[in-house]
Amino acid sequence: MSYVRTGIERLAADPGLIRGGRIGLITNPTGVLPDLTPGVTALRAAGVPPAVLFSPEHGMYGTAQAGFGEREDLDPSTGLPVLDTYGKDGRALDDLVESSGVDTLVFDIADIGTRFYTYVWTMHDLIASAARLGLRFVVLDRPNPLGGTLAEGPLLDPAYAGPVGRAAVPVRHGLTAGELALLVNRSIGADLQVITAEGWRRDTPFEDTGQPWVMPSVNMPTLETALVYPGTGLFEGTNLSEGRGTTRPFELIGAPYLDGRFAAGLNALDLPGVRFRDTRFVPTFHKHAGTTVRGVQLHVHDRETFRPVLTALSMLHLARSLHPEDFAWHDAADGEPYFVDRLWGSDSLRHRLDAGGDPTDLCPPPAHPQVRLDGGPLLYH
Repeated sequence: MSYVRTGIERLAADPGLIRGGRIGLITNPTGVLPDLTPGVTALRAAGVPPAVLFSPEHGMYGTAQAGFGEREDLDPSTGLPVLDTYGKDGRALDDLVESSGVDTLVFDIADIGTRFYTYVWTMHDLIASAARLGLRFVVLDRPNPLGGTLAEGPLLDPAYAGPVGRAAVPVRHGLTAGELALLVNRSIGADLQVITAEGWRRDTPFEDTGQPWVMPSVNMPTLETALVYPGTGLFEGTNLSEGRGTTRPFELIGAPYLDGRFAAGLNALDLPGVRFRDTRFVPTFHKHAGTTVRGVQLHVHDRETFRPVLTALSMLHLARSLHPEDFAWHDAADGEPYFVDRLWGSDSLRHRLDAGGDPTDLCPPPAHPQVRLDGGPLLYH
């Protein structure tokens, strides 16, 4: 095991890493030290106490479902004000940040390495707000739990930018939050500092970092969930259940119209690193709540060869081919792209499937993240 010291650990041990000021801490339940001490507690003990807390999607305590924040005004443990950033950008976000009276924003949230996970885009919007307001922004970096050696999936088309993707990075991007911050700040120009995760290498398995797995959100319970999410998260844009309302979200995929041909057909494809178990489940909420659906559970047996995006494209193609009259996309709101287009980063996937085509060639072969950051190459080797 090669122990990794995260940005919050380094700052708690050496408060001189950032300049003094009135700090606003952007965090959630993942913002902890290895002994599970909350970051806010560690910073107060170190003499760099946050004055205000800012929360992302799912809230400061991680209780809210997808698409919601919490409405807490005060943190009962510290008495600090809690400001909900979710759903705010531009002037509304500027007003919220300015009302806090902070001069430094500090970001400490664990990301899961998938473009359509919202925390890094909350970070992006707050970096932009900091630039407009003349504030400093500090990222306390953490390992990417999917590693940093591979990127998979297409780049985001800027025409489809939104809360689930603000920058042209692949679906599985292979970057840390700090690296993404440096990337997006090229066009923003904020006073940005990244306190790196000392000792992390791009090929370090998460289990070898010495960091605890804390659920980043209510439907991301395990590392295995995060591993499949860059692919099966795309099912959120369809009428298939992505397993919300079960104990295995994103590992269970199903619909009332699927049958045993789905698992058999997927296993016949011999996709790398994964097998599929024919199963039935009853979601307790969300799509098909209270209804028995049939589908598959993904069983990843080789993380090194498993390709989550390629796997999901094969699953979507087979489901659409077996049940063309039943398979459907979530309707688009007036003037808005289909949600799957937001997730994929363009409308190419939807159009290919609707034409009856195989979408797997829309996914470039996995490659090492090739990004050059301000001042040099990627932060980690």
